[in-house]
Amino acid sequence: MPAMATSPSPQDGAFLQFPKDFLWGVSTAAHQVEGGNDNQWSDWEKAGRIRSHDQCGMACDWWNSTEVDFDLAQNLGINSLRLSVEWSRIEPQENCFQESALQRYRQMLEDLRKRGMQPAVCLHHFTNPRWFEQKGAFLSPDAAALFERFTRHVVSTLGDLCQFWVTFNEPNVYATLGYVTGEFPPGKRGKIGTALRVMAAQARAHARAYRAIHELQPQAQVGWAQHYVVFHPVQRGLDRFVAGVQSQIFNEGFLQLMEHGRFNFPFNLVGGDASEAKGACDFVGLNVYNRFHVDFDLKSAGQLFGRVYVPPDAPQGDSGVEKPYGEAFPGAIRAAVKRVAQFRKPIYILENGVPDAKDRLRPWLIVNALKETHSLIVEGHDIRGYFHWTLTDNFEWAEGWWLRFGFIALDPVSQQRTMRASGHLYREIVRNNGLTKELVEKYAQAPAYE
Repeated sequence: MPAMATSPSPQDGAFLQFPKDFLWGVSTAAHQVEGGNDNQWSDWEKAGRIRSHDQCGMACDWWNSTEVDFDLAQNLGINSLRLSVEWSRIEPQENCFQESALQRYRQMLEDLRKRGMQPAVCLHHFTNPRWFEQKGAFLSPDAAALFERFTRHVVSTLGDLCQFWVTFNEPNVYATLGYVTGEFPPGKRGKIGTALRVMAAQARAHARAYRAIHELQPQAQVGWAQHYVVFHPVQRGLDRFVAGVQSQIFNEGFLQLMEHGRFNFPFNLVGGDASEAKGACDFVGLNVYNRFHVDFDLKSAGQLFGRVYVPPDAPQGDSGVEKPYGEAFPGAIRAAVKRVAQFRKPIYILENGVPDAKDRLRPWLIVNALKETHSLIVEGHDIRGYFHWTLTDNFEWAEGWWLRFGFIALDPVSQQRTMRASGHLYREIVRNNGLTKELVEKYAQAPAYE
């Protein structure tokens, strides 16, 4: 039985106290921080497909040096850090593994453990080796076997340093943005059936990786990170219907595969079987950021006739190059946790954050997201950790350097780093293992959008 959070009492050091062994962390991703990667995303960047026209370049220069950022992470007082391994570094050509890359990752994990941080390792965070992409990536008939082979190499080398494995980061985002909206490689649009087949293939690959990890590490904890968005209908009727359809495709697809081994009707007719994935997880990871408002719109056929937007007066961080990033909505954590509680597995908030270069909204979001998380724990939900996105400003996929999510501001040219006020706030929360009454009161109201 997990330790429980406590409600306010005069004796508590914090007004809202979290469980004793709660994981406080930050999340990162290899391509966004390492620099110098050579994969399908670097090809995408060279083709000019990034909205800001940026390229990742040296990113945060983690491949050459992680000490500066690991020291800053240690200064935050966190006890865990999530990072990913880059498949294209480890297996740059098919069935040709680079021992030097695996040893570099060993060094990173050793450095984290020396600083008192438990590593959480993600095996796939959006990027593919070029050879795998050329085979069709997860549409290839041998995708699951190839991913299992990669997983075995990684876990065999790093397993003594890590017991916490995330197989896939946001498979629903990978499939939807790659095959429906065209914002991610391979840039396909409107291919909903293909997106469903990709998700099913990732579920099969997850299942093979899950069993391989447990064969190598019987005590390992293995799950995945599910992106969850709240689609809020503006009114009843058709607005509710189209918002429900959007949520079914984006939020529910991979969850259904993990629960039942198949999609619900009618998507099961095109998505394929993934029966081996049913129940194959030790925890559910949640990446939670936004709420979008939805109304029925005949002109929005590409979004299943649901216009998705953010009201101008809603709390929101910095806008993307072409459109708002989304409403910053702490209540999304409640909606996501309520949904995945049906798995009856431990839950980790593996990403939560807001693009906010001036740190205008991030402190409010952190306090209120954690207030929501605490409330859910008190209600009996087994939430065991909160990982903020992210430690250091990094290359934000289709938005490039346009959006800044870090506790630490980064100049990508000079590599100069500056801790934002929100980083100091997070350190205070971690030190107290909870929220003081003063913080709850100070950040009760979201600042006005500028």
